Amino acid sequence: MTDTQETTSSLDIFGEFAPDGQQSYDNAVQRFAESNIVLPTFAQLRDPSTIPESIVSQLGEVEKDAADPRNLFRVHWFNEHADASGANYPGFVDVPTHIELPSELTGVDARIVLAFGNRFPMIRAHKVLAAYSCLAARLVTGRFDPTQNRAIWPSTGNYARGGIAISKIMGCRGVAILPEGMSRERFEWLERWTTNPDEDVIKTFGTESNVKEIYDACNELSQDPTNVILNQFSEFSNHLGHYAVTGPSLEKVFEHVTADRPGNLAAYVSASGSAGTLGAGDYLKDEHGARIVGVEALECPTMLYNGFGDHNIQGIGDKHVPLIHNVTNTDLVVGVSDDSTNKLDILFNTPAGKDVLAERGVDPMLANMLVDFGYSSICNTMAAITAAKVWGLGSDDIIMSVATDGSDLYNSDRERIMSTYFSGGFDAADGAKVFDEHLGELPTEYLEMGETERNRVFNLGYFTWVEQQGIEIPDFDKRRSQDFWDGLRPLVGKWDSMIEEFNAATGASHG
Repeated sequence: MTDTQETTSSLDIFGEFAPDGQQSYDNAVQRFAESNIVLPTFAQLRDPSTIPESIVSQLGEVEKDAADPRNLFRVHWFNEHADASGANYPGFVDVPTHIELPSELTGVDARIVLAFGNRFPMIRAHKVLAAYSCLAARLVTGRFDPTQNRAIWPSTGNYARGGIAISKIMGCRGVAILPEGMSRERFEWLERWTTNPDEDVIKTFGTESNVKEIYDACNELSQDPTNVILNQFSEFSNHLGHYAVTGPSLEKVFEHVTADRPGNLAAYVSASGSAGTLGAGDYLKDEHGARIVGVEALECPTMLYNGFGDHNIQGIGDKHVPLIHNVTNTDLVVGVSDDSTNKLDILFNTPAGKDVLAERGVDPMLANMLVDFGYSSICNTMAAITAAKVWGLGSDDIIMSVATDGSDLYNSDRERIMSTYFSGGFDAADGAKVFDEHLGELPTEYLEMGETERNRVFNLGYFTWVEQQGIEIPDFDKRRSQDFWDGLRPLVGKWDSMIEEFNAATGASHG
């Protein structure tokens, strides 16, 4: 690998090999050769049928959540669901596992379809794809030395877990930074996976909305040059990973659900945490003309009202506009209350709640699948229903979204919320009231995004990224144009070529 000149930019865009990256690259090659680590290309993650059979045949012997480098080839949407024992994914499926919600649940004619993120390995959430995208792009461009650097993963939960998992199986040390108020299950997972939890799990003040405190911790850690900050909110490889992998994967679902019943891909819905997953919407808009719906918590209505606050929809909406959010391509913003996600989680995960769903006409087998909906999955569902109502969508319109993670990450939160609101137990009357208030009345708010609103939300990012984080104004402002985002797309192909070259240099093989 030879150094090439890179245009100076305050944005983390890794289009060329780092001018001073040769030693880091050589050390990474040696580490991966010694550990027999092979990197999948983004093309393989987009279409796992292209993964060599010599690799696929070995996955049956690898526990799906094990710290095994071969699980890198499961960092995609096509994993078959775990068997009853939970031991292994039997293999890959032709179409990502998904659910189409019935009108008895949604109250609208539009077809709302969500792909399941908890089929991903190790963390059972799709943020492991974002983590892989960010670290792989740095590795193959000479920007990360696994023998010297620590990977710092700032997050409000799943991305930090994904980063720790990717770091561990790539033979380097990862550090998770996340607010102290996140779910107990997240911290229990981190304690199991980190090398030294006392040093490798940094708990910052607050809860979901306290991202500024995370950035402050990152800025302090960045004083040590061996720490590499992989900030999901500003690393464009996060956006591109979802554009290149999640977008086409959801396209595959769309093609499947319209094979026997043609329809129009009317919209794509995703909550804005880091805004990475919204990159899939850019792909679906480019290929199918889908409108893009960004979602946030009503308790922290940043895009809606320039607002602030605290909320419990873990993984979304954090008092700022991420640098990698293509704001001027967003068509609708929806605000969802954590009161809704908290209580619908109870409805979906209790016997009384499931009885109410059955009484309202929801098939019990489908209702049982709602256990795969975590808080942000419920949030995306409510926003999709809102979009259907705002735009008057009908039975020929399909809204695509993702169920980011499952309800198992929120068992401790559910206990707390039950004790707060339903201390005497959750019965049929409670379930009926929750259904009517949060699915029937749909207490969401929304804002259609014309040019004025897009520019207003875009400009909000100035205060975080220019004033606080030091992005140069020309670099910040050029993101306003779609030409900037279109210019990013070829980077994925370049990274794939570099991944292939890197794998050839290591000589590693799972064959």
